[in-house]
Amino acid sequence: MRAFFRFVLRALLLIVVFLVSMLTAMRFAIHGREVAVPDLLSKTPSEAQRLSEAEGLQVEIERQYFSPNVPEGRILSQAPPAGSKVRRGWQIRVAQSLGPQRVEIPSVLGQSQRVAEINIRRRGLEIAGVALIAMPGADPDQVLSQSPPPSASGISAPKISLLVSGPAATQAVVMPSFVGQPMGTVRQTLEDAGFHLGTVAPAAADSAAPSSAPAAASIVVSQTPPAGEKVLLGATINFQVR
Repeated sequence: MRAFFRFVLRALLLIVVFLVSMLTAMRFAIHGREVAVPDLLSKTPSEAQRLSEAEGLQVEIERQYFSPNVPEGRILSQAPPAGSKVRRGWQIRVAQSLGPQRVEIPSVLGQSQRVAEINIRRRGLEIAGVALIAMPGADPDQVLSQSPPPSASGISAPKISLLVSGPAATQAVVMPSFVGQPMGTVRQTLEDAGFHLGTVAPAAADSAAPSSAPAAASIVVSQTPPAGEKVLLGATINFQVR
């Protein structure tokens, strides 16, 4: 009886050793067929095919995309990524670059800023910036120049800069003193200088209401704005006279 148990025990031990050996062999066999995925990015299709076949792998170009960074015809992306462990015969799926997407630069010269921006964005482009300049003879809010210029070639999804005519710059001057001068002379001086005559009131607080047509011989005793203050051409000047 004891000999029988020893025989069974030996048989079980041999079975366990056989199973462990078989599992170990299978594990080595499986892992022995694994390879690292090569880096195919920026490679040509022929280069990618050669690198993959050297590892026992296959390559399939699934899609093509525009890319501003990867030259046309080169591999843009891959799956699985480089360095991944896969079995021999595995298929690597890649996307190929079509190069930069070429766009047509529209002409917005002579258009208003708003219309120009609408036409630019309608084409999927962006506004890089808008600069204003006072240009004699040009209508306000008119596109004078653009960069890139109309119909420029070899442009990939650019941003367009605009130069737009702005309102004429208003000149600021130092207010002269009219105190002590007769209103007749002051009125003529204001008209020649581009100012407007405002109210003309008697200097005394208890005098009559302001007159819009003072006597030419009336003498200016004060003015608003006062002398020495910076004002814009076309400003209205008010006086008190006696």
